[in-house]
Amino acid sequence: MSDASLTSPATNQTAQRARRGFAAMPREQQRSIASLGGRAAHASGHAHEFNSEEARQAGRKRHEKAVKQPRAE
Repeated sequence: MSDASLTSPATNQTAQRARRGFAAMPREQQRSIASLGGRAAHASGHAHEFNSEEARQAGRKRHEKAVKQPRAE
């Protein structure tokens, strides 16, 4: 069996797949929906807000992690 017989006609087309759901919406509509979700999370108390000390600790932790890992070349 050859490789050509395994491919369907759809895979040979250059057309991109149709965008669906959230990706198909205009950017402004996406932003509007995401904004509503963020506001709902804050209103219900489920969203986390960093205070300055927590932000410093997170930055320190990230820096330590980056320093320990060797650079990929």
